Amino acid sequence: MNTILLQAQGGSNLLPIFLLLIFGVMYFFFIRPQKKKEKEFAKKREAALKGDSVITTGGVHGVIASVDETTAVITVENHMKLRIEKSSIAVLNGEGAGATGRK
Repeated sequence: MNTILLQAQGGSNLLPIFLLLIFGVMYFFFIRPQKKKEKEFAKKREAALKGDSVITTGGVHGVIASVDETTAVITVENHMKLRIEKSSIAVLNGEGAGATGRK
């Protein structure tokens, strides 16, 4: 019984190093690239222009008719116009969080 306890305590010095290594790998391969991609899309969203096609987070498809500082007016089917927040744009010209690669 004493031998087992001594072996378990001897290996515990590597546990914090191993956990830090795993977190570092997760950060550099998953978290950092995703944040970079989100920042790039946020810049594109803020630079949206009249005539760009969009899909909102609610699934509404439309074309931008006009753009304000924080909102955009989109034209949907039957020439209806909707005012939306720019932050609700999920896909802009086929690029974004919900883009499937199909057109």
